[in-house]
Amino acid sequence: MQMPKINPYAALAIGVASVSFSAILVKLATAPSGVIAFYRLLFTVLFMLPVFLLKYRHELAFIEKRDWLYSVASGVFLAFHFILWFESLNYTSVASSTVLVTLQPLFAFVGAYFFFKERFSMKAILSGIIAIAGSLVISWGDLRISGMAFWGDILSLIACALVTGYLLFGQNVRKRISSITYTFVVYAISAATLFLYVIFKGEPLAPYPAADWMYFILLAIFPTLLGHSLFNWSLKWLSTSTISMGILLEPVGATILAYFILDEPILWTQVIGGTVILAGLMIFLRDERKSKVLKESAVSV
Repeated sequence: MQMPKINPYAALAIGVASVSFSAILVKLATAPSGVIAFYRLLFTVLFMLPVFLLKYRHELAFIEKRDWLYSVASGVFLAFHFILWFESLNYTSVASSTVLVTLQPLFAFVGAYFFFKERFSMKAILSGIIAIAGSLVISWGDLRISGMAFWGDILSLIACALVTGYLLFGQNVRKRISSITYTFVVYAISAATLFLYVIFKGEPLAPYPAADWMYFILLAIFPTLLGHSLFNWSLKWLSTSTISMGILLEPVGATILAYFILDEPILWTQVIGGTVILAGLMIFLRDERKSKVLKESAVSV
């Protein structure tokens, strides 16, 4: 396979840096969490709309009823993931929130076990216990600061569970329709869900400071379109495990940015807990990759 002009590892690094700005931009915005989430998804959909209409709109006719139901469920889960994660940043630090959200592989592990009857090795289970121990260290440190910081940690964990639901519903649909069409449909459903949520809450859609509108657009461009698009592009050249490992650096980047941009202090419990969580997730992802290789070898034989 001919290597691309852009180094895939450089693209991965840019993608990680892009998603690392997500929590920072949310913290800088003054609008309510639901409003920030709504405009993030709305601008993302508007940016995708020309490409979708020109090249992919015909695929809508081939989406089956079951796939529409799964897509709606996926979009709703994504909407509430954003609401709760953004809300968590009002109570806890960027470091704690982003590290806890990276527990998504473990929630996926639990979901796959209960819904798809997948079995996992003892090493995978041990890695999950290690990561949970790390999250307890972070939560213990935040609880010592204030009950509100601990509440922010709980919201982050619920947001993590919701994004896992979004991925579990979506993984089946994406086998039958293109990634662009699925992404556009789910983002549009999520934006509609967020709009209804904002109206129900009575939160104003305007006016907001000019800086907030800039943050809304930057959230759509960098973490959503650029970050995740580069991850998807890198899949052609890099393994899923390599990209997953790279994404684990998001809390590191976000914590460093929060330290310099938001003047957020870094607590020793966040450093220790975050390191333990990342170590547990790395063990889990490596074991998952090893299991996948063994299964493929067995099939080929």
